[in-house]
Amino acid sequence: QVQLVESGGGLVMPGNSLRLSCAASKSIDSIFRMGWYRQAPGKQRELITALTNGEHPVYTGSVKGRFTISGDSAKNTVYLQMNSLKPEDTAVYYCNAIYDGKPYWGQGTQVTVSV
Repeated sequence: QVQLVESGGGLVMPGNSLRLSCAASKSIDSIFRMGWYRQAPGKQRELITALTNGEHPVYTGSVKGRFTISGDSAKNTVYLQMNSLKPEDTAVYYCNAIYDGKPYWGQGTQVTVSV
């Protein structure tokens, strides 16, 4: 099993930045894929970025060029750097791990982009 704990959400103004963290209970180098999803009110949960071992990260079009996923193996932590935030980025953000063929989820962290 993998436990995931997110942190770093909050309220920010449009155009500002925020960094989310996802601490994993296992070495992230042993995890097949780490990703970030988000779910806005009334909408389905969507994958916004993923980092698969040995591959380049992938991003959905709406965040490409603004969001960056990265990992720190020494801290077993994956980050989501979010720049140039927009009101439409408002959502609950979830960390996801695919380990041993199974998906694992964090508890979610709220990001609100508003004036």
